[in-house]
Amino acid sequence: MGYSLGQGQPIIVLKEGTERTKKREAQSNNIAAARAIADAVRTTLGPKGMDKMLVDSLGDVVITNDGVTILKEIDVQHPAAKMIVEVAKTQDAECGDGTTTSVVVAGELLKKAEALIEQNVHPTIIANGYRLAATEAVKILEKIAFNANSDEILKKVSKTAMIGKSVGDSRDYLADLCVDAVKSVVEKRGNDSIVNIDNIKVETKTGGSIKDTELINGLAIDKEKVHPRMPKSVSNAKIAIISSPFEIKKTEVEAKIQIRDPASMQAFLDEEERTLKDMVEKVKSAGANVVFCQKGMDDLVQHYMAKSGIYACRRLKESDMDKIAKATGGNVVGNIDSLTKADLGTASLVEEKKIGEENMTFITGCKNPKAVSVIVRGGTEHVVAEVERALHDALRVIGVAIEDGKVVAGGGAPEIEMSMKLAAYASSVGGREQLAIEAFAEALEVIPWALSENAGLDPIDLVIQLKTAHEKKTKTASYMGIDLDEGKVVNMYDLNILEPLRVKTQIIESATEVAAMILRIDDVIASKQGPAPGGAPGGMPPGMGGMPPGMM
Repeated sequence: MGYSLGQGQPIIVLKEGTERTKKREAQSNNIAAARAIADAVRTTLGPKGMDKMLVDSLGDVVITNDGVTILKEIDVQHPAAKMIVEVAKTQDAECGDGTTTSVVVAGELLKKAEALIEQNVHPTIIANGYRLAATEAVKILEKIAFNANSDEILKKVSKTAMIGKSVGDSRDYLADLCVDAVKSVVEKRGNDSIVNIDNIKVETKTGGSIKDTELINGLAIDKEKVHPRMPKSVSNAKIAIISSPFEIKKTEVEAKIQIRDPASMQAFLDEEERTLKDMVEKVKSAGANVVFCQKGMDDLVQHYMAKSGIYACRRLKESDMDKIAKATGGNVVGNIDSLTKADLGTASLVEEKKIGEENMTFITGCKNPKAVSVIVRGGTEHVVAEVERALHDALRVIGVAIEDGKVVAGGGAPEIEMSMKLAAYASSVGGREQLAIEAFAEALEVIPWALSENAGLDPIDLVIQLKTAHEKKTKTASYMGIDLDEGKVVNMYDLNILEPLRVKTQIIESATEVAAMILRIDDVIASKQGPAPGGAPGGMPPGMGGMPPGMM
């Protein structure tokens, strides 16, 4: 690509093989790619949404209807589509739920914007209008939100997050379990409640049914004791948490030891044994009767520990080590020599129990019970994995509801409320931005539309009924949403469909930001890519030329 000066030689500006799409073509390509992503997850929305089966290059299967899981698993090529995937990831990181909704809203905002671009409304004006609409939408949400001040409301929020996930009739049971788990890790800072969901450890074990999922008030570590002669359980446990190996250190460089006579050989082995025995003595002298080691543990060390009645586990994950330290009040020690009594954690019981086919270690009666564990059970590994994802969403939304203390009705109610109030707000703004705000208001209707479509109902009828219900001047008008079982408009508060306010505000903010960013791109310059690994030809991602984008 280049420019020619008069009659002279063209000046080459971009490297050979660079592809460039400009103006309207670039915009329509990017919008098409973003909409393709939104369409991919749209059918999973809501209680009647379908699942996706994702098979990766190794043949591993994931069956899910969790928006962010689907988008993480598929290998997205188009750069604009990647930006939409980021919306889902942000939504997941901030709120844990609403990932599919955020992507569908972003896709719909771009679809409406494309119609405006065709009417020669400048993309910058659309982006500004969208931002004004988003700010107003958040204010509308805050007005219709109410306090989440009881366990009952938290349980409803939890059940709503699990709707549509494959947990069947165990939803009530799991919702209670999630509320108990989150409440036990709430930390007070001044007047604020802080919930760190990382303090809830979720372990999965195939076998049993979903109802066998249990909450352990302590930690469940997916490791068994390293030696059969170690005690099965230790009461009044003094726990050493060691991050270095119980093995003879290897030299940094390659070294050889030449031994000429058998006596020296024996002396060498004796010294090795004494070094290992000293390690165990140091643990004993600090007063520990339980050892958790992040690295390996020599057979001899295991033998001496078993002889001393010490319970030990090896090769723990670093995250588990930190949780044990937090729960038991101990310190993670990097060098066995520096272990002291002050570094030990305490728990009233450390025991090994059989869960399914495998043994696990349970630490209960901890000094700081702000760390708990949930053991997820289910008939097959795919069921267990999907229940784990449902719990992740539920735990996060309860945490968010506790932190913010505000919830709104679900079932398409807040979206229609925002849509109708924004349509009225648009006329007060005037100018060309008014067109963009009206487009934003229309775009929000996609949520109740998709919910009813996925349930096999008539979306046109239901959206009209919803608008009629929201126009009434009653106190509960803003709670009216779609009952997808009955196919009619009802009060969502009575139906127990509630969502945290932050889930909705985050959806509006992140979907608006990504839509505005994609709209402002009028030139895509893509360098020629080298051959992909495995000898596949490189080149432009799909959909960057005139072709509609492929996603996978």
